[in-house]
Amino acid sequence: MRIEDKKVLAALLDLGVELKSDASLTDITYLGIGGTTDLLRLTRHESIPEVVKLLEANGIPFKFLGGGSNLLVADNVLPWVVMQLAQPDPDVVIEGNIAIVDAAADLGKTVTLCAKHDLGGMEGLIGVPGTVGGALRMNAGAYGIQIGNYVREVKVYRGGARSIEILKGDQISFEYRHTSFAPDDMMLAVKLELPSKPFREILQGIRICNEKRRASQPLGQKSAGCIFKNPPGASAGRMIDELGLKGLSVGDARVSDRHANFFVNAGKASAKDMLALITDVRERVQKAYGFELENEVVVWNA
Repeated sequence: MRIEDKKVLAALLDLGVELKSDASLTDITYLGIGGTTDLLRLTRHESIPEVVKLLEANGIPFKFLGGGSNLLVADNVLPWVVMQLAQPDPDVVIEGNIAIVDAAADLGKTVTLCAKHDLGGMEGLIGVPGTVGGALRMNAGAYGIQIGNYVREVKVYRGGARSIEILKGDQISFEYRHTSFAPDDMMLAVKLELPSKPFREILQGIRICNEKRRASQPLGQKSAGCIFKNPPGASAGRMIDELGLKGLSVGDARVSDRHANFFVNAGKASAKDMLALITDVRERVQKAYGFELENEVVVWNA
């Protein structure tokens, strides 16, 4: 979708919106898949309710985009514009054991910066791709660590109320790869309370996690991370592997040879290719094991 109305474009500019016309989401998503649309970068949190009001008043549908790491976007020209937070400087402020982090901040860089201030606990998240906002939405976790364990406060735009609210950590439900945030909520910032640890000890934990990832994940390839959630008491990746599906492909969409729950874009895969592969693998697992695998990757169908 493209915004053509000059009055709307001028109003967006007044609200601190940086607009990129006909942006390709293949350049933004970690899978390197996605159609084209207008990209609206939001430079001021407080203007978001007015931006939403303006778009709705002019019949312009929209979606909120984080870092594009856990996302599969439809092909071709998209029927909605995309809003994304611009990254402020600084995007992390440390106050004692508290890290106040903008949702647009890179998750791995945030973990590293906190470590330099002797704040640990999040070592396992160092290699999880994407932004802090995306990590919050899905309660990102790895190696026994979940970001929700450290959340004390979240600043969020509530789509239902059309307002910005501050939620305490105990007002939010953090579960396995799931939170109580609504689909039209947009994470803006978070206050994390982290345990004090010597930098050397944190660094050692980070190195161990990085070594595990290098040994088991297709780093350097276009991937959205795990495609499926693990069913209770089972491993999606193990079941896919046991069925001999590593290397299975539809077009350039392929089950990783290194980790069976990672699907990669091996060239110029389309969303159609990736969705067909996801459906095929899900059906095979259900037939063999009786599990209906649930997507961990978020799918934006046009």
